Amino acid sequence: MKFQPYKWLILLFAAFGFACDSGTTTAVNNTNAINRNTVTVATATPAVPANTVIVDDVVPDDLDVPYVPTHQSIVDEMLTMAEVKGTDVLYDLGSGDGRIPITAAKRFGTRGVGVDLNPVRVKEANKNAEDAKVTDKVKFIQGDLFEQDFSEATVLALYLLPEVNMKLRPKILEMKPGTRVVSHNYDMGDWKPEKSKTIKTPDGETHYVYFWRVPEKKQ
Repeated sequence: MKFQPYKWLILLFAAFGFACDSGTTTAVNNTNAINRNTVTVATATPAVPANTVIVDDVVPDDLDVPYVPTHQSIVDEMLTMAEVKGTDVLYDLGSGDGRIPITAAKRFGTRGVGVDLNPVRVKEANKNAEDAKVTDKVKFIQGDLFEQDFSEATVLALYLLPEVNMKLRPKILEMKPGTRVVSHNYDMGDWKPEKSKTIKTPDGETHYVYFWRVPEKKQ
């Protein structure tokens, strides 16, 4: 079969038009795909609840104490030794995942504040308080232990390091006389504890709990 020259021109223009339409369709489809991806990313971030404590996500390089969770049996002994009750205000310095204030709030209705320099731990603790339904009793804040005002505490809980305890000791001794102080594993140098106890956890590790009361100021 023999084509006339004008028929070749018609076929050529038709092929060119099809190619242009395909390119346009592909570009539109790609644009739509990009738009769909953009919308998905934009809507994947949930709104922040009004009562959420916002903290810096960057973990400081100068953490004074590594995070080591306190076994629940030791938490229980610390609260018992410090004679914690519902009318107390408990501050936990280096509060980690928040288990000490949360346990006190659940068991006794104690109001508690946890202070930690690590924002990851602060977020975790606030989430744990939410799960335990004690956010009306406890809160966890990101802060420097040495700059934090914890003077309202009637009970002070510590799981730090010996040198950190010693650095905090002058500030603790300025607290209201009678304030109860309980520490996991580490003492306060020559400030002798009123009580102490050795505890062995189920993993076979030996731990120590120390208890003091802030003394009257010397005249």
